[in-house]
Amino acid sequence: MTIDKRYHGIFYMLLAALGFATMGGCAKLLKGSMNAGQLVFYRNAVGLLVLVAGFMIKPPVNKGAKFHLLLFRGLMGTTALYTLLYCILHLPLGTAMTYNLTSAIFIALFSFVLFREYNGHTVLMAVLLGFTGMLLVYKPAIHFPWYYHAAGLLSGITSAVAYITVGRLNNYYDTRIIVLSFVLTGFLAPLLFMTIRYTGNITPDKVFFIDFRWPHGIEWLYIAGLGLFALFGQYFVTKAYGAEKAGVVSAIGYANIVFSVFIGMALGDSFPDWMSLTGIFCIILSGVIISLVKRKASAS
Repeated sequence: MTIDKRYHGIFYMLLAALGFATMGGCAKLLKGSMNAGQLVFYRNAVGLLVLVAGFMIKPPVNKGAKFHLLLFRGLMGTTALYTLLYCILHLPLGTAMTYNLTSAIFIALFSFVLFREYNGHTVLMAVLLGFTGMLLVYKPAIHFPWYYHAAGLLSGITSAVAYITVGRLNNYYDTRIIVLSFVLTGFLAPLLFMTIRYTGNITPDKVFFIDFRWPHGIEWLYIAGLGLFALFGQYFVTKAYGAEKAGVVSAIGYANIVFSVFIGMALGDSFPDWMSLTGIFCIILSGVIISLVKRKASAS
């Protein structure tokens, strides 16, 4: 089956949402055995191995000339990953994903303020509808320390900035190079913090200054899933933001919620209640509205 080119961005984002939701499930399975910094390190170590192997098989072709944006994308993406995994380990999975997916709201805001990229009132309402559905699905808890919420908000903001930067890089770099900027930064950052922690005899804080720890037994499988599904999601989210305007395609990322509900059920969560089902409907409706608006715009 061939997908209409007009909908490539939507299709890529759906694949990315599935990858990230599965990554979140793998991270939850490692709760209690590994901390956020260790998960960042191993997640990107797996991705780095896969990318290097891919480069050996098919070398990338780049125009280049935007290294500063490439570095900035890596830093923002790594910050977003640190804060997301920190929230996943310390907050309910739904709350953590809710904060991360507020990136769509910030993308719409930053895209308009910085690039005057406005997609109309209908798309804006669809984005808000998707966010409302997300809240209904997960019913975020508020009785947690303020710094957990601050980390979640930072996750959404830095994700938005990273995704917008991707759209500016796609004309200059191979998709895999853009992903590499994130993966390599996310591998070197915890490695640097571990080096400082051991050479300076700094007390570990379970986020930045972490202890090195090898996975054991079934943890190897979860680590492999964490890295491979994250790489899968990162690859397709990069292609999605290169194919369409950031403000439009970002709303499709709400499909992460739907996938996460079913992955959670597979891990032992109960079937969603009526409020969660209403939220799922709102998210799906949001995607349909955006698709119809895109089709109308393409036809005209």
